[in-house]
Amino acid sequence: MLLDRKIYLIYSSLSCQKINCQQELSVQQNNIQLFVPSFRVQECLDEIQVCFEKGWTGLGFKTVEFEEAWNKYTGHNHSHFLSSATAGLHLSIKIFKEVYGWEDGDEVISTPITFVSTNHAIRYERLKPVFCDIDQYFCIDPNKLEEKITNKTRAVIFVGLGGSTGQLEEVIAICKRRNIKLILDAAHMAGTRLNGKAPGNLADVTVYSFQAVKNLPTADSGMICFKDPALDVIVRQQAWLGIDKDTFSRSSEGGAYKWLYSVPYLGYKYHGNSIMAAIGLVQLRYLDQDNAYRRQIAYWYDKAFENNPRISRIPMPVGCDSSRHLYQILIDNRDEMMLALNSQGIYPGVHYRDNTEYEMYADCGDCPHAAEVSRHVISLPMHLRLDYADVQRVVEAVTRAVK
Repeated sequence: MLLDRKIYLIYSSLSCQKINCQQELSVQQNNIQLFVPSFRVQECLDEIQVCFEKGWTGLGFKTVEFEEAWNKYTGHNHSHFLSSATAGLHLSIKIFKEVYGWEDGDEVISTPITFVSTNHAIRYERLKPVFCDIDQYFCIDPNKLEEKITNKTRAVIFVGLGGSTGQLEEVIAICKRRNIKLILDAAHMAGTRLNGKAPGNLADVTVYSFQAVKNLPTADSGMICFKDPALDVIVRQQAWLGIDKDTFSRSSEGGAYKWLYSVPYLGYKYHGNSIMAAIGLVQLRYLDQDNAYRRQIAYWYDKAFENNPRISRIPMPVGCDSSRHLYQILIDNRDEMMLALNSQGIYPGVHYRDNTEYEMYADCGDCPHAAEVSRHVISLPMHLRLDYADVQRVVEAVTRAVK
């Protein structure tokens, strides 16, 4: 109870520490942000308190519980909880490279419309990113993919942008036919379903993000799900500095030699911890409910913009029940739009800047559709704290600005 009281006081002090802050706080509360995460605060604190009482906040205990819950929710057979999705993307490429004998300079096909961590993971392992242009869903275009494949191509990273499955099944068919590994960057796809099932089960490895503003937010964490059980064993060691037994496993062993372990890999400290897993367990209980509300918000936007020729909406693929992490539109005057909305206390975003505009990725291939999209795309506010009036305020501001 003392713990709860202290944390309650911290939260209370954040809301208003001084009387002269109240007016400023009121103005800020009228702003509409792109993302604002929502937490079931007391339930999260209750789960975290169990960790404190047990005296176990690191790898194991709640991380194991969350992995099991995630497997049950998604249908994956193997899930390992990590400190971030970036760590998961890096490990997926590193392990494939080591296990299958990829060489420095081998190629991984990716997309220029993604957060840089997707393509950094390729560079980390001294492989070459090759960009494939995007389709109408802003995902890799399977019609462009074949022409990017060479005898040095080892994998494709498919990014489910905004929670969309794009033409994932067509990309999978190409990868199988060409004997190429498929990595699904599912950072936006927590809760997405394709034909009623979690699409991650179709890939060789799937990486999810539970970063602070994702659909299943913690402070930061991720999950890596290998299809091959042998690779799941390896990733658990690679994520714990290459050690073959984690501390939680060793704590439950009997005998005098439970301290004895080997280090078969030069690994990383990428594992998740029980505090983040405790939050994740609570958030998972409400994921489907929360995503349903995101789809409601998207519906409000869709209905408001459907007859406006100045605003292009992004379609959803048939069979895709998207997590709706993003709501994106294309407009002619994107930069002016951003300034106009900001002046009215509305703060949208851009997902994403064409990665070829960054010097380190300038030579990864021209993708004209991606470049065009990058100049015109805008992500409108999309989070659980929005109500119908907030959405209408955004709609009205956007409609005025495009005129």
